[in-house]
Amino acid sequence: MSTITVRNLDDSVKQVLRERAAARGVSMEQEVRDALREAAIPKTRLENGAWRLRASRDEILALGRKLERPFDLKAITDHMWDEGLL
Repeated sequence: MSTITVRNLDDSVKQVLRERAAARGVSMEQEVRDALREAAIPKTRLENGAWRLRASRDEILALGRKLERPFDLKAITDHMWDEGLL
């Protein structure tokens, strides 16, 4: 993620962003991130799922599932060592 600084922002713009954020129950920073994303990325890409901020329910649930079979950590690290990855 990147950081951006906006200088000389009108106080009225900041106030509108603050009010929009409060109405949605999010931080002003989150409101600005959402506004910039909506302005920068075409709506069709957002609707088609080409841009997602959040994982799907199934992706989150998959994180808690147990492996079907155990893996051999030594074999994995040995392979990585042989490939020069470690």
